[in-house]
Amino acid sequence: HTGQLLLLASLSRAEEPVCRQRGEPEDPQLSKNGDIILGGIFSFHSSWKSRQDNYTHTPSPVQCTSLNFRAFQFAQAMLFAIEEINNSTDLLPGISLGYKMYDTCGSIAMGVRVALALANGNEDTATASTATCTRPAQVVAIMGETSSSPCMAIATVIGPFHIPLISHFATCACLSDKVRYPSFLRTIPSDYYQSRALAQLVKHFGWTWVGAIRTNDDYGNNGMAIFTETAKQLGICLEYSVSFFRQDPPEKIQRIIDIIKASTSNVIVAFLSHMDMDVLIHEFTHHNLTGYQWVGSESWISDFHTASMDKHHILDGAIGLAIPMAHVTGMREFMLDVKPFNSSNNELFSEFWETLFDCRFMKTTSSEKNQRYCSGYEDVSGLQNAFTDMSLMPIFNNVYKGVYAVAHALHHTLGCKKMCSKKIQPNPFTILQHIKNIQFKTKEGEQVYFNENGDPAAKYEIINWQPRENGTVDFVTVGFYDTTLPADKQLNLHNKSFMWTQSSKQVPLSVCSESCPPGTRKVLQKGKPICCYDCIPCAEGEISNTTDSITCVQCHAEFWSNKRRDDCEKKMTEFLSYEEIMGALLTAASLLGTIMTTTVAVIFFRNRNTPIVRANNSELSFLLLFSLTLCFLCSLTFIGRPSDWSCMLRHTAFGITFVLCISCVLGKTIVVLMAFRATLPGSNVMKWFGPHQQRLSVLAFTLVQVVICILWLTISPPFPFKNFHHFKDKIILECALGSAVGFWAVLGYIGLLAMLCFVLAFLARKLPDNFNEAKFITFSMLIFCAVWITFIPAYVSSPGKFSVAVEIFAILASSFGLLICIFIPKCYIMLFKPEKNTKKNMMGKMPLKSL
Repeated sequence: HTGQLLLLASLSRAEEPVCRQRGEPEDPQLSKNGDIILGGIFSFHSSWKSRQDNYTHTPSPVQCTSLNFRAFQFAQAMLFAIEEINNSTDLLPGISLGYKMYDTCGSIAMGVRVALALANGNEDTATASTATCTRPAQVVAIMGETSSSPCMAIATVIGPFHIPLISHFATCACLSDKVRYPSFLRTIPSDYYQSRALAQLVKHFGWTWVGAIRTNDDYGNNGMAIFTETAKQLGICLEYSVSFFRQDPPEKIQRIIDIIKASTSNVIVAFLSHMDMDVLIHEFTHHNLTGYQWVGSESWISDFHTASMDKHHILDGAIGLAIPMAHVTGMREFMLDVKPFNSSNNELFSEFWETLFDCRFMKTTSSEKNQRYCSGYEDVSGLQNAFTDMSLMPIFNNVYKGVYAVAHALHHTLGCKKMCSKKIQPNPFTILQHIKNIQFKTKEGEQVYFNENGDPAAKYEIINWQPRENGTVDFVTVGFYDTTLPADKQLNLHNKSFMWTQSSKQVPLSVCSESCPPGTRKVLQKGKPICCYDCIPCAEGEISNTTDSITCVQCHAEFWSNKRRDDCEKKMTEFLSYEEIMGALLTAASLLGTIMTTTVAVIFFRNRNTPIVRANNSELSFLLLFSLTLCFLCSLTFIGRPSDWSCMLRHTAFGITFVLCISCVLGKTIVVLMAFRATLPGSNVMKWFGPHQQRLSVLAFTLVQVVICILWLTISPPFPFKNFHHFKDKIILECALGSAVGFWAVLGYIGLLAMLCFVLAFLARKLPDNFNEAKFITFSMLIFCAVWITFIPAYVSSPGKFSVAVEIFAILASSFGLLICIFIPKCYIMLFKPEKNTKKNMMGKMPLKSL
């Protein structure tokens, strides 16, 4: 054994060290040599056969199934761009571009595997003993992959090598992260913009209650996450959000169908890849799941193959975002002029051709009968299938722009002028930096550039599925979404007729709760999303004048809500006016009192020399009548709209005139008492309370009230006031007291004089006289005090204008009490019993000294 080991060691030292690839080599499905090689990664097959690995031996190669014509179209678009560049004398002159294209079969693991093959190559390389097993990448850039999840995995693996990966259809917003994916670029906009645009589109049509289906991969999950976030900001709720992947078991699809059938929303936002949508449409057809309005992402909304599979018109009326239409001169003719890709023995080409024409290539060993055979040179242009459909020309254009972006970067890197230098070995890192900063126009005049995240400008067309009479579908452009425009102009819908689900012309309704009309507010239903609510009428004094208001707005203090609670109307103003019945009656009573007082004064004046007038101190009587006239008239100042002057006048005039009135009555009472005292022998009282003293007492009592009123008006006078609190729907125009102390001081002083007068009159009520003045004064003061004592609680408790009416009534009642009790009996004697109006009758048994 020792000898064998020494022999092996000596042999190994004699050989050159070799860098060998581990595992089986990966051969490209399509390839062509050139000075510079571009890589291509496409899913020529969309699925693979499941296999059981027991981990006891190397797994067998993946067996791909379900040929994908779309990937062949992408490959053709890449070949067209490469051939056009190779034939150009302006771009990369003297340099030929080659390619190596791999099939991933829709597998992320296969995508990573072939990406490493493109980076490393398959050849064994001999190196010096001190050299490392490193060398330049065999491609300068890779075109692909179509989906986001494979791109994330591939970009993660080749990112450290700085090999540009340019995708034409991977839209996940997560790929804009340059920390995680430094070498990733794309020629299709990020879903960050598409998801937000879809949310704004849903909001535009008033759909606030929607369902959502997404592909269970990075494309669907990230796109739907952004849509959900934006929808929430716009007040849109998701009734359900389910995920699906084309290889999910039937039970998973059945659960999704059950959820949709049990839902109340009529709009479904589908953030699905075209392959997943094709599977779902097939299942939905079996369950006749019609009548829903579909909103789609760019992956399937303009896909001819998806539309052709919708035999039961489930997707009719669908609306969504699509990459703007594009035209590349010569591409359609090139794609339909399919040539054998390497040789007629190429397995991928053979499978493609056999599937395309439903035939088999002729084999010498074939013994099958009645079998159509292919030559490999059939005319493709006469076919009508997914391969000949050019509705995805915008995506083909993305592949085309990606190849040209690499070519322009190479042109700058190689210093191309008339000819490109073949001595310079392109470095992927240098190419990557040039691509990031590249700006050029295609031959069609389209501007191509990448932002700092490696993304192009986001522009979309809004597509509406409108069925034709022959059963096919028209993809009608009904608007656009352009992020380069101001925010309020980014979403723009043309004035075209839309076709909605089930060929309806009316925009479908999809809400959890009907809109709350003006006059109501939204109240969320417990345990449900914000789109589910009840409409509660606004409270009194509050309004909402917009639909779906979340709050009711309090009306301004001078306004009140109408019956519908959708507008604030100016409140009615209430005050005691002359026009209303109560004001008119009180005015009439005031004028009646004035007329009666004047009439009494006239009667007294005409009979001024008669004993009954002279016996009752005519001077004080006339002054009392004058003050009563003022009392009746001052009540008029309480009627009408309050103003500055009326508010100050009404209380002060009332206070002063009543004090004048009570002072006169008090003077008469004192005179009666003094007159009785004067009849006693040796009494000399009257000289102390003669006419001069009587005038001075009236003046002194009145001046006290005048001083109180002046202080009140000076310190804090009454003023007009709008009372909003007493009634909710009315404004009470009243006079605020200003100083409550001033008001009660005025009223209290009147009450004090009245009580004093009442006490004195009560003491003199039984004086022996045929006509006892003190008795009538007592009655008048009794009425006066009763009126004003009952006035206080009535005034405090009366609302609005009724408090003013109570005060006027108190003034009039007390004034009439004084007038009637003191003067009417005397007028009765003078007018109807003149025979009693004699000095003898006035003196009776107990003669009184003339007063």
